Amino acid sequence: MNGKNIVAATFVTANEKSFNAINPSTGLTIEGEFFKANESLINEALISATEAFQLYRSINKELKAFFLNTIADEITAITDNLVKRASLESGLPLPRLQGEVGRTTGQLRLFANLIAEGSWVNAIIETAQPERQPLPKSDIRRMMIPIGPVVVFGASNFPLAFSVGGGDTASALASGCPVIVKAHPAHYGTSALVGAAIIKAVEKTGMPKGVFSMLYDDGYEIGSSLVKHPLTKAVTFTGSFKGGMALIKLAEQRENPIPVFAEMGSINPIIFLPQALENQAEELAKKYAASITLGAGQFCTNPGLMLAIESPALVTFKQTLSEAITSIPSATMLTAGIAVNYHKQAAEIINEEEISVIGISNLRNKELENQSQALVAEISASDFIRNPKFSEEVFGPYSLLVIAKDLAELEAVISVLDGQLTATLMAEKEELKDYKSLINKLTDKTGRIILNGVPTGVEVCTAMQHGGPFPATNDSRFTSVGSTAVYRFVRPLAYQDWQQDLLPDELKDGNPLNIFRTVNQKLTKADE
Repeated sequence: MNGKNIVAATFVTANEKSFNAINPSTGLTIEGEFFKANESLINEALISATEAFQLYRSINKELKAFFLNTIADEITAITDNLVKRASLESGLPLPRLQGEVGRTTGQLRLFANLIAEGSWVNAIIETAQPERQPLPKSDIRRMMIPIGPVVVFGASNFPLAFSVGGGDTASALASGCPVIVKAHPAHYGTSALVGAAIIKAVEKTGMPKGVFSMLYDDGYEIGSSLVKHPLTKAVTFTGSFKGGMALIKLAEQRENPIPVFAEMGSINPIIFLPQALENQAEELAKKYAASITLGAGQFCTNPGLMLAIESPALVTFKQTLSEAITSIPSATMLTAGIAVNYHKQAAEIINEEEISVIGISNLRNKELENQSQALVAEISASDFIRNPKFSEEVFGPYSLLVIAKDLAELEAVISVLDGQLTATLMAEKEELKDYKSLINKLTDKTGRIILNGVPTGVEVCTAMQHGGPFPATNDSRFTSVGSTAVYRFVRPLAYQDWQQDLLPDELKDGNPLNIFRTVNQKLTKADE
């Protein structure tokens, strides 16, 4: 494991301070020394990426696909060491991390397949009509093209799938954009291992070296400088609202503003409709106790808010939920800072006079550091509506049950909610037709609406939408999960009246790449 910064797929020495990773379960340092980047390395990384962009953007789609598949192969080859190191740095169990390796390599291969097929560029052709009256029509052909170097910020809660070789990196590389990763300080060693795997893939496939760089920092200086650098063309971030908004502000203050795609969390409301509670109160309580505490509640899709209308079935639900939460053991949180902040927020909630506690986990492992204690509380709908602080995200194993008197009050609660990544309905099929207004309100608030499931667990596929109205993300038109995430890093370019031999293959007559194109308003693969 090499703790040096990576600039243009090369390990480089920076004469700056060094630091170590911390095991959140023990509070002890872990073997391995890592070195803070500096302004010189930032500049070298962006210049190299800009130079590489002119080559990489034009490399044929089969070779780009080979590159992404090779990254997946190299990560797979180090799986055992990778998950062991990631577990030491995150406190996450090995089975969870083994699954995350699969998700990471799977999404790399998903994007490889996307670009190998080629239709994602959305080629649109309108052929000329020189005889049209009163004016002739030009030949106009349009497609998506990459925008340039992308800065990727690793996330604390997914040391692999939202990190150095994760979905942001995979989708940016698939689009034709070089990547500069700012490694997350919660998992330096994990980042180093994946960074080395990507270097090998660059070498094996002959990619321009500037296509990948990775820089370390133990604070905010390097990240801020990367966002402000004039050669950076886009930024991705997954994390807190405060962190995301800070990056957005930096990007807006540039002489030439750039897009920041920030996923900033969500409380992911769950609505329990009356018949569902009547028929499944105990089952639903156990299901949601497990979802609330999964991964110590450290998912952006954690069910942080539950909504229901008061009823005898709701009493049963609360009793079962209390028993389930109380019996769930604690788990290590990702960092000491996250643990401290969670318990501070939880203590503040308990002390609010409007709040009643349903259950607190009492099985805390006192031998380990940074242990979470699950908390589920309740509040009336009227009190929830009056005080917006109760709708703020609490990052950890926490959920708030809001109890409404009737449907009108339940809809009033939904109306005051901010934008969400997910919203879930637990319902019997026959009762859905009676809640059309409520469902419409939910669709206005979220990027993904779930029926009779749990929000934790995000499938990586073409149809996935992992993004939502502000403040869940800053741009609800895009997703950070699934193959359409590639569209964050491209822009449309139209060619007007260009001769055939000068057009990109995607837009030439005869369809040499055999991709789907829209030709004169018709989607086709025909040789037109």
